[in-house]
Amino acid sequence: MQSTIQPHNQRVATVWNSGGSEYDNISRGIADSIAHCVLRLDPQPREQILDLATGTGWTSRAVARLGANVTGVDISDELLAAAEERARREHLTIQYDRGDAEGLPYADGQFDAVISTCGIMFSSRPETAAGELGRVCRKGGRVALTTWLPDSNLFKMFMVMKPYMAPPPSSPPPSPFEWGKMERVQELLGGMFDLKFENGTSFYREPSGEAAWTTFSTSYGPTRALAASLDNAKRAELKRDFIAFHEDFRNDLGICVPREYLVTLGVRR
Repeated sequence: MQSTIQPHNQRVATVWNSGGSEYDNISRGIADSIAHCVLRLDPQPREQILDLATGTGWTSRAVARLGANVTGVDISDELLAAAEERARREHLTIQYDRGDAEGLPYADGQFDAVISTCGIMFSSRPETAAGELGRVCRKGGRVALTTWLPDSNLFKMFMVMKPYMAPPPSSPPPSPFEWGKMERVQELLGGMFDLKFENGTSFYREPSGEAAWTTFSTSYGPTRALAASLDNAKRAELKRDFIAFHEDFRNDLGICVPREYLVTLGVRR
């Protein structure tokens, strides 16, 4: 199934497309936070569960292994193609659809649960995306989210990249890291769901800061697209700053970056 991508999200889709099949390397780096969210969702056999902003499908595969009937939806054709291939390799039956979080191609109350692991937070119109999440979840159904805290080391990594980005538009979209605030999630979802929260920390491990740069500059759409947009001199400066940030978390075995997040669990009223 494919649905229309909103015009204002076409460029966003292109950015995420640039990570391609290698995006699974990014999911591997947050696998502990994904497992945490799946645990709290507690998928049951034969439940109909939507993985919103599935990427290359790491979360959808984790849920499908527990016996649920899973649909993964994403704005990126390239990530979805990789998700389909990985599911085939594991002999998992998962439906993957192209769709915009701000206009999901599903019926009201179609799913028993919706999960999104560091995905919905990047929607450009959060109120609209939150409304769609609530619409497709049945009454008594569940939502589970992981979202990065606004003072997390993941946020600080974005601050390393920010000086190299183009100036924002005169009316920029809200920061995705607002989804890391309990009060903001209550504003977005509290009218539809009874919500509970739990904090967690994900640990991103690599042999070195150089290895972190290689992973993100080849696998993570926003970093890869940014690096590609720069001239050689600016790209070298970005690489230097990105490596230096990660080297601040060096230990005897390599680097280990603690990245703090919020888990939200809600029951649809």
